[in-house]
Amino acid sequence: MTGDSSSDRERSTGEAPVSFGYRKISAADKPSMVQSVFRNVASRYDLMNDVMSAGTHRLWKAALVDWLAPRPGLRVLDMAGGTGDIAFRIHTRCPDSDILVCDLTEEMLNVGRDRAVDRGILKGLDWLCADAESLPLRDRSVEAYTVSFGLRNVTHLEHALAEAYRVLKPGGRFLCLEFSQVALPLLRDAYDLYSFRIIPRLGEVIARDRESYQYLVESIRRFPDQDGLAHRMAAAGLARVQYRNLMGGVAALHSGWRL
Repeated sequence: MTGDSSSDRERSTGEAPVSFGYRKISAADKPSMVQSVFRNVASRYDLMNDVMSAGTHRLWKAALVDWLAPRPGLRVLDMAGGTGDIAFRIHTRCPDSDILVCDLTEEMLNVGRDRAVDRGILKGLDWLCADAESLPLRDRSVEAYTVSFGLRNVTHLEHALAEAYRVLKPGGRFLCLEFSQVALPLLRDAYDLYSFRIIPRLGEVIARDRESYQYLVESIRRFPDQDGLAHRMAAAGLARVQYRNLMGGVAALHSGWRL
């Protein structure tokens, strides 16, 4: 006896397949597959980020918080923020800010909660397990929405951006840090070699999970480039959209406002 195939499910729901790295899968299957990836790597996620980027991700995240310029009392939703990196930086800058850390994967949030306790951060941070495409938050309830290296993992990018717009207050800001498309040909070739040859091997050795890091590398290549993401942000209603390339486009910071 066999179960329904992905194509059978797609025909029954009328929904086109979506990308999971270079694979095409049923949209209904993607959230659980993404959860599986991050469940597997949660305990070594931060270590892998340091090793893969030689610590550069810390500078990029600091740049995001600098661009946010958080003020006292700011209400922030940090989406896909599981282990707390962005939230801790905002909290350090403005200890009386109100930060809701949201992630699809409970195991990532557990790591973040433990790190918060280790840092003595007992107030100002709340933790929520939820999908970026269907947030259990009121309309116009946050003043800033940040997302770091998580937007490319959603099933429907347009739904996640629509939710970001919905929960932002008028005058609220959306900030996204994401791997992007390298602009310089020589750097692009070297980056492709490093991404596909080295990163999965590091994942195998350090996180004991080559397959998850193979997916993460592929998901970067399937994500819209800088102009493509800017266009989608504007289509979701965000205004004054702009971006800054980091390290020649290895990553990019995107900003938009709900006016």
